[in-house]
Amino acid sequence: RLPSMRTPTAMIVGLVLCPCGLLLTLTGTLAPNWRQVSLVPDQPIDLVWEQGIWDICRERQSTHDRLCGQADELGYFEQVPVRVAQGLMPSSLVLTVVGLVVAALGVRCWQPEPRHLVAGVAGLVLLLSGLMSLVPSSWYTYELWALPAAPGSRLVVGYSLVLSYLGSCLEILGGLALALSFHHCCKER
Repeated sequence: RLPSMRTPTAMIVGLVLCPCGLLLTLTGTLAPNWRQVSLVPDQPIDLVWEQGIWDICRERQSTHDRLCGQADELGYFEQVPVRVAQGLMPSSLVLTVVGLVVAALGVRCWQPEPRHLVAGVAGLVLLLSGLMSLVPSSWYTYELWALPAAPGSRLVVGYSLVLSYLGSCLEILGGLALALSFHHCCKER
């Protein structure tokens, strides 16, 4: 029987979703907007504080003057969900890159047949990396209103947190798609 020259659809789906998830998670990790604090008492009404896991920025919406590197006066960076996100988000990014390298070795790019076992292992690694970024995003969202902020201010979810969620979900789905390669591995045996 001649080998099929087509790459399995599940592998293609995994190799499309996971790099997209990596880009979204990277943007969500680096951008300082996990939470927006606005309508802060005794501050101009158009002042918005953007809090990420690495930086705090303040922006005047009327003039679009933005200044990052603001002092953490309320102990925001000392909070456990922020500290966990500072550890797990970069770890997830590194694990995603490792998973994509392993996936490239398993999916047929320069070989006549894909290596289903290698692609399946890459899927598990990418699934784990997606879960590693989903945990801090979920925990931060759960604790969003409990994290320190000026009393009476308005708290809103920032775009970085949304991007982190989306990236995590894409990595999980891509990892599951690549993990379907184990089915072919078991079928061959």
